[in-house]
Amino acid sequence: MADAPKEGRLTRFLDFTQLMDMASESVGGKILFATDDFFAPAENLIKSDSPCFKEHEYTEFGKWMDGWETRRKRIPGHDWCVLRLGIQGVIRGFDVDVSYFTGDYAPLVSIQAANLEEDKLPEIPERGIRTGAAATPEEFEAIAELKSDDWSYLVPMTALKPGNPASGHNYFLVNSQQRWTHIRLNIFPDGGIARLRVFGTGQKDWTATDPKEPADLVAIAFGGVCVGFSNAKFGHPNNIIGVGGAKSMADGWETARRLDRPPILENDENGILLVPGCEWAVFRLAHPGVITRIEIDTKYFEGNAPDSCKVDGCILTTQEEEAVIKQKWILPAHKWKPLLPVTKLSPNQSHLFDSLTLELQDVITHARLTIVPDGGVSRLRLWGFPSSICLLRPREKPMMKFSVGFKANP
Repeated sequence: MADAPKEGRLTRFLDFTQLMDMASESVGGKILFATDDFFAPAENLIKSDSPCFKEHEYTEFGKWMDGWETRRKRIPGHDWCVLRLGIQGVIRGFDVDVSYFTGDYAPLVSIQAANLEEDKLPEIPERGIRTGAAATPEEFEAIAELKSDDWSYLVPMTALKPGNPASGHNYFLVNSQQRWTHIRLNIFPDGGIARLRVFGTGQKDWTATDPKEPADLVAIAFGGVCVGFSNAKFGHPNNIIGVGGAKSMADGWETARRLDRPPILENDENGILLVPGCEWAVFRLAHPGVITRIEIDTKYFEGNAPDSCKVDGCILTTQEEEAVIKQKWILPAHKWKPLLPVTKLSPNQSHLFDSLTLELQDVITHARLTIVPDGGVSRLRLWGFPSSICLLRPREKPMMKFSVGFKANP
């Protein structure tokens, strides 16, 4: 058996790449400082799309490159940049992508991190248009207040591998359980990096939660994560607990078509397809709690939405979760509590349901979304109250009526 990758060491593709990119501009990531942006600005590092190459494109400063590229250094030191994560939380891994930087990628990198309090941060000058520029003395003075030289190392100085011209991924595993808010990327001594992906899960301060307002307990920005699924042919289930609305079908969970579908399809008396199979995904909640409302969005899935779905919940300890993952989520039926019965879904539609939870003390740690027979979902929201709060709320009368609401997508 091969040894597990050590923290901060260059490693092969791992499951952490299916987590959220916490540094992406699409979730609010921001470059605060870079020593040099001569050929291409550091803002390119956190673009959400993949890097591209334009063979005959040049700027007034040189070859156009889709990444961060500094000038050939002729003074002491090395180049580095600082970014604020859009989602603060636990980092599981990095991808330092040098795609298309075949003759000018940075040969060595290291990555540092810090957990900084937002209200104590110094004022950092806005960067504006940076191509052709280097950091000013004023910018160096402002960023020095963060004392980034002393930040914790998550990746020590490591040589990068160029890979293929269009696929230069360098993956680094991180085992730290700490919460991080800022990243410093060091390149030695200079050169180019196409993208920096910071994969992980958010971490919410639940003590600051308003007890009167429900929270999305499965949101990946708060710490929710997919811990098992049956099929993810065209999109990982972690996508459906992502930040904001889906941007396209690629931003959702989509399975392959099941091969056990009957040759001639039929419905039951409620209009539900009569098929033998289903697909499922299990999520660990960001915080144990009570689910009161369920939102399932099939936006963009017009010809490939599921026919129906159901949602169940259960309570598992960390040890029980580890054991059932090894068993591919074969869990006794009585362990699952129904939150949403089998319910018809509509294509390209946001559906809002009341949970079947009867009383506030019915806490769960995990939720399972089952779709029938297959297809795609763009978002799943499980609105409710974390357990430490719901136990303080007055008990409400059991809700015996099941209601369904629809929200039309714009």
